[in-house]
Amino acid sequence: MTLRDKMLAVMSEVNGELAERQELVENIAIALLTRSNLFILGKPGQAKSHSINLFRQRITGMRQFERQMSKQADEEQLFGRIDLSSLIPGSVPEAALKDDPAYQNLREDLDAQLCQLTGAGDADGAYELVKRSTDKLNAYRAAFAALHPSEPTVQTAGKIPEADIVFLDEIFKANDGILNSLLAALNERRYTNEGHTYDIPVISFFTASNEIPNFADPQEKSLEALYDRLQIKVITADIEDRGNRLSLLRKKQSGACGSVSATITLDELLAMQQEVKTVEVPDSINELADDILCELRRSGVTVSDRKYLNFAPLAQAKAWLEGHGKVQAQDMLVLRNYLWQKPADRTVVDAVLNRLCVNPMQAKVEELAKMALDAKEDFHAARSAAATPSTANKALIKLRAELVRLYRSQQELAAGAQSDSETAMAASLLDGLEQISKNAHEEAGFTYAPLAQLEALQ
Repeated sequence: MTLRDKMLAVMSEVNGELAERQELVENIAIALLTRSNLFILGKPGQAKSHSINLFRQRITGMRQFERQMSKQADEEQLFGRIDLSSLIPGSVPEAALKDDPAYQNLREDLDAQLCQLTGAGDADGAYELVKRSTDKLNAYRAAFAALHPSEPTVQTAGKIPEADIVFLDEIFKANDGILNSLLAALNERRYTNEGHTYDIPVISFFTASNEIPNFADPQEKSLEALYDRLQIKVITADIEDRGNRLSLLRKKQSGACGSVSATITLDELLAMQQEVKTVEVPDSINELADDILCELRRSGVTVSDRKYLNFAPLAQAKAWLEGHGKVQAQDMLVLRNYLWQKPADRTVVDAVLNRLCVNPMQAKVEELAKMALDAKEDFHAARSAAATPSTANKALIKLRAELVRLYRSQQELAAGAQSDSETAMAASLLDGLEQISKNAHEEAGFTYAPLAQLEALQ
């Protein structure tokens, strides 16, 4: 079984315990494959945290940190608290000794001798041996403390700095006191405490909320930066289909839910991430991304340059899940949960992606054909208003130049066609361009020449 097959098996099994959460489950997988953060917007009881937990249960060796956020939550609850023993002069934090092999050997020797005390024939000799080992251990500890002056250290066991995935429910209830630490963790995977900055191993942060803050409100404006760090955004809804509701209800009542058979290891997930990076992103896909960006901005949807410049990993992950060696136009539909900022933008984002990605060739052909018709109308308007033959001839020269430009674009489309239908669309566009050119030359009294010949003369 390939790594891709294993991931698909996990997704299928998780979907089997849910209803109408395929989009969420796929985006959980994509977040993990790309080390991205995911935000889930939905009402209580819509299986937001349950979906994440089901997925996490199927990744063996993965450590998870989970916290319900509130205004009272502080950094200690998320990132750990100061080890008080590290503040005592001459003391050594247990974390430092744990990583020292010599100390651990002495400790193991003492431990073994203590185990042998029971039933020892020479009790005095056994106790003397234990005493010498204890003195040796204490002496080593004192010497270690002298060579390593104590510094404040943080106990991070069970907290974000030692987690592989993190789930923060009601994320926007975070108070201002922990915002900066959360921002650094979400964006840079780093945490600073007592003047020391540490890398943290978190692969993905998963967050959820019942609502999005009103960023126009000065009191909630500070949360906008936090929202911006959540690259993937999914909206959940109540289960709509009656059949799906009843099917899930029967599964729960019969005890059919809860079994785990499809799993992957943490190391396998890391290997999957490397495979995703090898998926090719053709230049035509970059051009498509730019077309999407321009169309969304024209439609009033705000898309930052940072978001545009970082679309590729998500498209690569989607292509990998689909078994594609390089990103294809339809793989870009995964951006429907990446490009919107306000829920109201989703309709526009979906419409643009469906138009440009489901059949991108058709969209480009229609755009070029419209430009040709506009040029034709400009030509007729200029000839009607022309006072002299010279002015009328200039209108034809202008039309020729525009048609030659459109011809070059048509040739690029024809060269990039990936199916018979796309080849036919490109050929149909060329026929239309040639017909406009032929009619204009006849109207102006000039000899018609194919656009290929006109292009060669320029």
